[in-house]
Amino acid sequence: MEYINRAIEDIIEKSANTFKTVLITGARQTGKSTLIRHQYSDIKEVTFDDPFVEEQAKNNPEMFMSLNEPPVFLDEIQYVPELFRYIKQSCDFHDEKGLYYLSGSQPFKLMEMASDSLAGRAAIIEIAPLSLREIMESNFKEPFLPTMEYVKKRNKETKKPDNIWKIIHRGGYPEMQNPDVDWTMFYSSYVKTYLERDVRELAAVQDLDSFRRFMVACAARTGQMLNYSNISNEVGKDANTIKRWISVLEASGVIYILEPYSNSALKRVIKTPKLYFRDTGLAAYLTRWLTPETLANGAMSGEFFETFVISEILKSYSNRGLDYRYFVSYYRGKDKKKINKNGVEVFEESEIDFIIEQNGVLYPIEIKQNSHVTADMTSAFQILDKIPEKKRGTGAVVCMCSMPGALRDNVLQIPYWFI
Repeated sequence: MEYINRAIEDIIEKSANTFKTVLITGARQTGKSTLIRHQYSDIKEVTFDDPFVEEQAKNNPEMFMSLNEPPVFLDEIQYVPELFRYIKQSCDFHDEKGLYYLSGSQPFKLMEMASDSLAGRAAIIEIAPLSLREIMESNFKEPFLPTMEYVKKRNKETKKPDNIWKIIHRGGYPEMQNPDVDWTMFYSSYVKTYLERDVRELAAVQDLDSFRRFMVACAARTGQMLNYSNISNEVGKDANTIKRWISVLEASGVIYILEPYSNSALKRVIKTPKLYFRDTGLAAYLTRWLTPETLANGAMSGEFFETFVISEILKSYSNRGLDYRYFVSYYRGKDKKKINKNGVEVFEESEIDFIIEQNGVLYPIEIKQNSHVTADMTSAFQILDKIPEKKRGTGAVVCMCSMPGALRDNVLQIPYWFI
């Protein structure tokens, strides 16, 4: 299988020319090691997936460092945290940039280690599963924003996939882009390795069968508000255990927790976060949607489409080296809005699927699986006008429409492949 070019390669190159250490984090199988091998094929690689190498580094770190002088690529560095202090000493001794390239599959744990030991010495870069742009071999790199300026730029270089549900079902792990790789075998092996390595190390979980059931319960709730009690009842574990296990999934890059938008001007906001799997293929495997066709026509198709769209938006930011966690959110409140449902006016809670905030401007986004959307679907956007210190920017419905267009003033319809 040919190497798939990654959108973040130029960010890594720039970081290597600026910092002495580059730390690549991300979930398992996102292509971290392959990327570094491709981009820096001339430097030595040492992997701590090898138990013998791991033991050597732990038992005699000074000798290990002397035998592996920079520049060097240290893969799965989370297994040998003892080396961080020696890497720090080496960085302080040398003046050159790009001395150490580190990778690991426990993002939060690695960020914490690097922040403690390599502050100011390391660039920390998150590698997500492949984006639709990367799968479609697009060169467009600008982060998504629902504005006419963005749509015009994107329109010059975009292509609709032949079968989006095949992509959603297959997932974004690079190995899954090889049609010869069996879907069931890949994800079965992925879950087994994840449970036996990351879960045991991060949380010392002994009851892996219960944790597997917990993962299935979370996958069945992708795109929904996070209800610890509900999951607790299904898995048979107390709520505190479920909260701890949720943090394990988040720390290892399996899920993303989208926080609700909070502002004192919004008095009736619901403060429950939403849960999203970072890879739709893994979520489909865990919930036993065995084919793209059954997923597309199944009861969870809307949640999977929303999960896919939000994941793509987040990738458009992380692939530019931007930490999106501080400027994205969603809104749900008890402010009742009037809608027309089958010819009858009814009231329901207001919700905005996704909000991007930039420079004091809030860009609201609704996500619909439909190919035909209407302006009525965006009535909740007006709630953002209640916030005096913020401005509501252009909003959009991201959907399966055939082309971008205007639904009303300041509201667009945007096809999902324009993300």
